[in-house]
Amino acid sequence: MKKALILVSVLALALGISYLVLHKNDDENGKGEGKDPALLVSSKTSAFNRSFEQVLNNYFYLLDAFVANDTVLVSKAANQLAISVDSIRFDQLKADSSLLLTAISVARSIPSEIQGLQGEKTMEQKKREFNMITQDMYSLILTVKYDGEIIYHMSCPTAFSDSTAGDWLSRTNEIVNPYQAKSNLTGKSGIPDCGEIKDSLHFRSGE
Repeated sequence: MKKALILVSVLALALGISYLVLHKNDDENGKGEGKDPALLVSSKTSAFNRSFEQVLNNYFYLLDAFVANDTVLVSKAANQLAISVDSIRFDQLKADSSLLLTAISVARSIPSEIQGLQGEKTMEQKKREFNMITQDMYSLILTVKYDGEIIYHMSCPTAFSDSTAGDWLSRTNEIVNPYQAKSNLTGKSGIPDCGEIKDSLHFRSGE
């Protein structure tokens, strides 16, 4: 009888220890997941935000050049955008290493698209390159979760002669299509701009 009681006590003690060990491991795993979610940007310094804001300023300068249908301004703005992208302070982006590498990779593709834009002869071909630049910019903003302002992602489903869609970014929700040529005399063709808001990027509340 005594042997049976001892055996039961040993088994109960072993089960109790196993429960405590497993419960502790679960708690530690839960805490780890809360502290380090995949691809989470932990913080962005003011230096990073200033460098990224300059990229956005130059992108919108390029956008306005296309709206004005001005090839000289397009060339100038494109050069400035390339310089500012190369100057992004990724060293000031405190982020998961995978996210950081993704952001750098996306950013590096933008100067290549700009080089292609500068080599095109016609405005339509330059606008096609601008469409690619826009897609890279959109991906970059999503990746780094830039929280300085709200950015609208817009699109016109018939931007090009072959009915290919064209995208652009905007600081306002007003539709001003850079793919539609405006009259040099009136500034507007009188035809409503093609376009719709596809997305609005606002990470200021940590979204």
